[in-house]
Amino acid sequence: MRCIIVDDEPIAREGIKLLVEEIPQLALLKSFNNAEDASVFINDVTVDLIFLDINMPGINGIEFAHTIPKQTLIIFTTAYSQYALDSYEVDAIDYLVKPIDPVKFRKAVNKAIVYHSLLINEEKKGVDSVEDDYIFIKSDRKYFKVNLEDILFIEGLKDYVIIQMESQRIITRMTLKTISELLTVNTFFRINKSYIVNKKHIDSFDNNDVFIKTYEIAIGNTYREEFFMDFTNNKTFK
Repeated sequence: MRCIIVDDEPIAREGIKLLVEEIPQLALLKSFNNAEDASVFINDVTVDLIFLDINMPGINGIEFAHTIPKQTLIIFTTAYSQYALDSYEVDAIDYLVKPIDPVKFRKAVNKAIVYHSLLINEEKKGVDSVEDDYIFIKSDRKYFKVNLEDILFIEGLKDYVIIQMESQRIITRMTLKTISELLTVNTFFRINKSYIVNKKHIDSFDNNDVFIKTYEIAIGNTYREEFFMDFTNNKTFK
């Protein structure tokens, strides 16, 4: 699970980081000392789990929790036990009081891992089968065969994805992260938080956007370096 730490106390961030590193199922992406910077980050990067302090300057943890994607799980970490009731309002996985007990930390993470697995399994019910060159997607109580080479791009929209082809679009209940795990890595590229593009259909690109047919799709800051390494190093002449 991809996780981040949001806490205004440097010592607390380091302590949680050490606990995270002991759990192989967790991959720490970044740590933040405020909710504002963390909010910008999760707009571009898929995060599965946030270890979130509550009492912080500016936007506090409860306020921030109300703004994050539904699929992102939260474990609150705070020195103040009186916030426990508030944590239930945002469906937090658990609530840990500092100093954090490593046993309780592992127990909370285990709950998050189990719940995350249930979410992924539920989402994957939208895909009936996956082959090398096509998938069957459930939409409107039917299953549609979608040839992977026909997909121009896939757009994520909250709990749904839109599969855009040249003459057809299919909408199904699934997250962009889930469908990205089912696609051929060498053909499809996550271009920003909301779009996956089929590299074979990219007609042109500049520093900020890719162009597919009549569509213009922005290149996210988080994905820009990998995108240009892929295309400019291997597929263009200067």
